[in-house]
Amino acid sequence: MVDSEGTMLLERELPCEIKDIAECLANFPHPIERIGFEAGTMNQHLYFGLKAEGFDVVCMEARQVNAALSAMRSKTDKNDACGIAQVLRTGQFSPVHMKSREAHGVRALLSTCKALLKKTMDLANEVRGLLKIFGIRLPGTVKHGSFDALVRPMIEMDDVLAHALVPLLDARLVLFQHFLERDRRVKRAANHDEVCMRMMTVPGVGLIAALTFKAAVDDPTRFKRSRTVDAHFDLTPRRYQSGEHDNPGRISKAGDRDVRATLYAAANALLMRTMAGSQIRSWGIRLMRTKGRHRAVVAVARKLAVLLHRMWSDGTEFRQGQVGDTA
Repeated sequence: MVDSEGTMLLERELPCEIKDIAECLANFPHPIERIGFEAGTMNQHLYFGLKAEGFDVVCMEARQVNAALSAMRSKTDKNDACGIAQVLRTGQFSPVHMKSREAHGVRALLSTCKALLKKTMDLANEVRGLLKIFGIRLPGTVKHGSFDALVRPMIEMDDVLAHALVPLLDARLVLFQHFLERDRRVKRAANHDEVCMRMMTVPGVGLIAALTFKAAVDDPTRFKRSRTVDAHFDLTPRRYQSGEHDNPGRISKAGDRDVRATLYAAANALLMRTMAGSQIRSWGIRLMRTKGRHRAVVAVARKLAVLLHRMWSDGTEFRQGQVGDTA
């Protein structure tokens, strides 16, 4: 703890528990103006817990804090705590928006589906590789739902294979069933959400993209303009300008990786698989001819981010003829 002049008043190491922190702060003899911490995995726990105790809490942007602490010669937890207190005192930081519990719940559901599907595919590939040793080659493309019915009879015919591979099939089947259940929950969540249903009227935007974008933004009013949303997710190119040099670069990829991935997939589907015509698709096709496919998809993903936020903020429907003006 420091005062307005930067003088150290208290230094103590505590477990990351709201009860212990609140008790320490309550015993401090002076009024506490503000509590600050660097963005990290314990954001929700600290922010809402200390808010409930009646304190003014702020979460600071990690990159700005790291830049401020980079001048220290020795990096220790003690020095970091002192530096964060001084950054909080001076006010040279940007507060981080704390997402709602609902947004984190949707994000956790999507992450769980992704992890379960990945583990299912990993086990299927492991079975494929082991079967090749015994001269059994599976078809190049096998649907997830029919994999067990295709492979299990082959394995059970051989006692050696059955003893080694049946546990892998059983584990894969359980994971796949859990994935199907979570996938049904994702579809229900998107189909019962008015905002997501409106977003899915945009060509190329499916339920995963709509849910991911909505959970990442959480509150559309925290962006004053829709054009700043693409920069928030780092879909805008970096730029280095100094004197006579003005070099635009690639996107920094410093924002939310899942949002960028889903918007990129939606933009790719809009350009490569959607047959319905729209201004944004025509613009992307023209850009693809001059700048290449990758740059065109990134540019369309950037426009989709702006478009989805504008539709959410205004409560408007998607209109193909006005996409260019809106984005």
